[in-house]
Amino acid sequence: MFKHAQLESVKAWVLDPANRALPLHARIQRAIRQLILDGALDAATPLPASRALAKSLEVSRDTVESAYSQLHAEGFIERRVGSGSFVSERALRLPGRGTAWRLGPLRVPLRLSQRGAAMYRAGGVRDFLTPRPFAPGLPETRTFPLPTWERLERQVLKDWGTTALLHSPPQGMEPLRRAIANYVNLERGAHATPERVLVVTSSQQALTLCATVLLDVGDRIFVEDPVYHGARKAFDAAGLECVPIPLDAEGMQVGHLRQVRQPGKAVFLTPSHQFPTGATLALDRRLDIIDWAQQHQAWIIEDDYDSEFHYEGKPTACVQGLDPHQRTIYIGTFTKSMFPGLRTAFMVLPPELVAPMTAARTLLDGHSAPIAQLTLARFMEGGHFGAHVRTMRAVYRERRDVLEQLVRKHLADFVEPEVPDGGMQMPCRFIRDIPELEAVGAAQRAGIDLLGLTPLHASGAFRPGFLMGFAAYAPTELEVAVKNLAVVLRVLDR
Repeated sequence: MFKHAQLESVKAWVLDPANRALPLHARIQRAIRQLILDGALDAATPLPASRALAKSLEVSRDTVESAYSQLHAEGFIERRVGSGSFVSERALRLPGRGTAWRLGPLRVPLRLSQRGAAMYRAGGVRDFLTPRPFAPGLPETRTFPLPTWERLERQVLKDWGTTALLHSPPQGMEPLRRAIANYVNLERGAHATPERVLVVTSSQQALTLCATVLLDVGDRIFVEDPVYHGARKAFDAAGLECVPIPLDAEGMQVGHLRQVRQPGKAVFLTPSHQFPTGATLALDRRLDIIDWAQQHQAWIIEDDYDSEFHYEGKPTACVQGLDPHQRTIYIGTFTKSMFPGLRTAFMVLPPELVAPMTAARTLLDGHSAPIAQLTLARFMEGGHFGAHVRTMRAVYRERRDVLEQLVRKHLADFVEPEVPDGGMQMPCRFIRDIPELEAVGAAQRAGIDLLGLTPLHASGAFRPGFLMGFAAYAPTELEVAVKNLAVVLRVLDR
């Protein structure tokens, strides 16, 4: 029999504000289905006549009939002319009926592939979702010229119409590829054409493509030490052997590449502002790496993630623009220069890599959103991107200088800042015996996000510390956060 308690459960489903988006008949249908799945209604249990249930629920009979018809179509109930509606015998065969919807531990241990297990152990790459001081890599978004962006987006929709609602070509929309090629040629000294540009979702996606398309499991790739954690995790997940190469004030010590007996098949660089040290790779070393790559037929993967923000003199031309042998894959992103929600990055590829990289990209997410691509293209072509970068370059330089002064004033007993020539974050090394992991955890509990430096290093010859992002925080916000961090470190130093 359909008991009073079960009727009340159906009423609760109907009246629950969380279900208001569903039509009445769907709420009734799902409520009864859940009772069957939970085992509250056994096979052959009669359901109330549609007229009686409609009266109890204070709905029309047609509404209940619609709910019953859907349950019958799905096989949950049987309807017999002259006898009424009953829970189907097939309900007995529902796996784990009565317990399936109560979450519990798996009876069989979870088994992942070796690659899946490696990715899970590494923890993925987790972005800082909210701009809490001092989350690194986050740009200032509160001053972004939204009215201009909205106007350009309306123009795109007007000019392109419903075409903008369709799939983008997997290589990216031609207007954006053209704008990117023009920009990197002019501002970064690259050698790019629209045909060689591949639009991707993020630099992380670009790194994954490089790791899986260019190298096989077990292949060696040389990486900076310390190295950007997103790159290291992408390479590890692909089964590559990462060989760390030490740094000095002029970037990667390229001479070590030639000393390694077994040459690698690629080298990963952040030459404009090395992550996390901020060092700029010297010109002679760039040329030496290009010569090494040509000699060993290896690839150079150049991540130019925040090259727009250089504060001391003019930025050095990108490695790709210096490479006559076309062994360099250039990666750039708009996440840092504009806003993270745009989710647009790009690769400038040697001609022979365009087709295989594009094909591989279709297996990841197919394509990037056309409306955002076309709006970005107009933003760049209209000079708005360049103006925004120039404005933010001045803002970020001021914030870097403010952070340096605050660190030297309030944190001088604990850390020494390493002031970068560019970028959006500042490394600080401990000068006291303070556990890095405890400091990062305690700061997080105090509302402060720091990125510890130890996980970025492969060798043990370094001082622990943390990375402090400054781009997304006004000087007053930086001051409050630094003072709060001083309290945290003072407690740990007792």
